[in-house]
Amino acid sequence: MDNEFTLDLSPFPRELKLLLLFTAMGNDPDRADRIKDCLTDIDWNLFLQLARHHRVYPLVYSNLKKVDKELIPVHIMQALYLDYSRNTFQMLHLTAEMEKICRLFDDNHIRTLLLKGPVLTQALYGDLSLRTCKDLDILLPFEDVEKAEQLLIKQGFAPDHEEIRILNDWKWRVHHLSYYNPETKVQVEIHWRLNPDKGSEPDFDEMWSRRSVSTVTNYPIHVLGDEDMFLFLVTHGARHAWFRLRWLADIDRLVRKPLNWEGIFTLLKKYHCQAVGGQALVLVSELLLTPLSEDLKPLYFKKQMYRLAQSAIIFIQDMITLSPVPKHLKIYYRRYLFSLRSLPQKWAFVFSQLYPNNRDLETLPLPKQLYLLYFPLRPFLWCWRRMKQQQHASS
Repeated sequence: MDNEFTLDLSPFPRELKLLLLFTAMGNDPDRADRIKDCLTDIDWNLFLQLARHHRVYPLVYSNLKKVDKELIPVHIMQALYLDYSRNTFQMLHLTAEMEKICRLFDDNHIRTLLLKGPVLTQALYGDLSLRTCKDLDILLPFEDVEKAEQLLIKQGFAPDHEEIRILNDWKWRVHHLSYYNPETKVQVEIHWRLNPDKGSEPDFDEMWSRRSVSTVTNYPIHVLGDEDMFLFLVTHGARHAWFRLRWLADIDRLVRKPLNWEGIFTLLKKYHCQAVGGQALVLVSELLLTPLSEDLKPLYFKKQMYRLAQSAIIFIQDMITLSPVPKHLKIYYRRYLFSLRSLPQKWAFVFSQLYPNNRDLETLPLPKQLYLLYFPLRPFLWCWRRMKQQQHASS
């Protein structure tokens, strides 16, 4: 095959390659032989670290149980079992809290769509114990954000970070607000957009019209339809450069479902997301051996999609996170994000940088009646901050 239509996975250590095999669904007939080839000279402690970092240890434990026990060190299986058990209890706890919050919002006439969490696990894996989740992501109409916030506060939740809301830029620069309940130890993210600063996307009413109902609880909980779920998962994973394999495992499971690909293609084209959709399909096909039909080739079998997929490999091969972005990858990551955008999205992004934000307010506090001055002052304030950052870095 042409090198432009395959990924260079040579930087991957053997432990990561083995992890990929135990994360995949396993329909590949050569999988058993591949596993045997990878089982020699394995640093099992590194393997365990990778499974935890990529948040795929429930899947790994479930698949490792099917392998000859003599091939896997006892302490590794014990560690994975403990992780698996803790995650199962966590998911059951989150499911109960999710139902309470959805009931609360329903009782107060707030429509909600669950984005991830237990509903996604049940829909894609059919078993709550097979996916990890640290919080509940709830999408709702923007006009209900403050009402939902007050309801959560009355239930004992507190904002994780006080968002400065003096300027209106927060409504489109960020896409969610986060809350934590110290008593239940549950984190909830209230979303009014699927993605931050990403241009156009389906509005809530459009997604509501395509919604599905989850079977994870007896109480009806609304979730994104498959088309919107694909759009959300590929844009979310791409924005995070796929640094956790869990996100690719989700795509792998979703793609294997009977999907309305014509509807998905239309959605991706309408919202300029063909690039991230193609990138995701390349990654799951190459890394998790996900079978892709000929009908999908127009979306992913392009040099651009393979280049975008290759650009994410550096984030997958090393155990990094993007909160914060490692110093040596900051420029690379900014360029990576820019490369994902369509031409209209790139222009929109450039123009958005001219809009004042809260950092300008912190750099030069002005009285409210003079806020219009932030527009002509923004380039100078940006240069001032950059100069101060460089001085701080060199000191």
